[in-house]
Amino acid sequence: LRSGYDERPDRYPQSVVLCGVRDVRDYRIRSGAGEVIAGGSAFNVKAASLRLGDFSETETRALLAQHTRETGQRFTPDALAAVWRQTRGQPWLVNALAERTCFPGVARREGTRPITEADILDAQEQLILARQTHLDQLADKLGEARVRRVIEPLLRGDDGGDGGVASLEHSRDIEYVRDLGLIAPGAPVRIANRIYAEVVPRELASAVQETLPQETAWYVKPDGGLDIDKLLRAFQIFFRENSEHWLARFDYREAGPQLLLQAFLQRVVNAGGRIEREYGLGRQRTDLLVFWQERADAEGSPDGLARFVIECKIVHSRSSLESTVAQGLAQTAEYMDRSGCRAGNLVIFDPDPAKSWDVKVFRREESLDDRTIVVWGM
Repeated sequence: LRSGYDERPDRYPQSVVLCGVRDVRDYRIRSGAGEVIAGGSAFNVKAASLRLGDFSETETRALLAQHTRETGQRFTPDALAAVWRQTRGQPWLVNALAERTCFPGVARREGTRPITEADILDAQEQLILARQTHLDQLADKLGEARVRRVIEPLLRGDDGGDGGVASLEHSRDIEYVRDLGLIAPGAPVRIANRIYAEVVPRELASAVQETLPQETAWYVKPDGGLDIDKLLRAFQIFFRENSEHWLARFDYREAGPQLLLQAFLQRVVNAGGRIEREYGLGRQRTDLLVFWQERADAEGSPDGLARFVIECKIVHSRSSLESTVAQGLAQTAEYMDRSGCRAGNLVIFDPDPAKSWDVKVFRREESLDDRTIVVWGM
């Protein structure tokens, strides 16, 4: 490309388009020893970098409407909202969810049956478990140091405490991870969509999850409900007795406590429910919402799904246990309001629990108005 550049337009293209995931600025000139030559790029003659953006919500709905016009099969309003909520218009994800819900299985045989929100969420789970090439390649990037420096603080819910967010190197890391599509355009730094937010911790914790000595049946009540109190109590005991051994298995060591909790929950919940995750840089929290399938006539769950709020926080060196708990209670209550739950759980990870928690106290309840929050000390 460089040797022909000066010959344009004779015997050489006037313009060349390179299409890929990464920006060409990330490809550096290297010496014979493999060392990067500072400031060197074979592509410093580029005219522009253009990013093909995600669909807008209107475009996402218009795409799905084409299927309805051609086949007569419609998407319910909740299904349309779910496609946008879970994908944020990422083109491959939108098409993959639509393809799995519209063509395979029951929906294909019964073309007049509307596509529901449950169909969309089932398709999402199938995509994740099938490790489709798109998601598998995305997960593979998590092993890169530049990606880890951006994603690990997101999983922890903080900025790492070293001011690195403002550094030039970190800004370039963020730009690179944004080019990969893992984080959304614009501030604040956040995972691009809910499907990626599900894939990232599952991928990082998959090996640990598969080897955890836990069974779903241990935490199911006689009426089929999930005993969340028993589940978190078991995790607390497990964490206090085994955390040092298990946390050493994570590549993302600083986010290990949150990842271990999510692996523990995923191991149990897989058989009868699902987990939604929210986390973001600077929020100093990880929000987990556990859905569990109950009887359709179960009290308080008209859709047959019980919901359990779990808020995770870490006591940092610059904060006291008391201030972390107080902040966590307010954040848990806010998350409960958004999730429509009257009860919640606040999990506090303390790097030095011997100084902060009475090991005989496994839990305590806090009341905020008519809401109840159980605080778990790890």
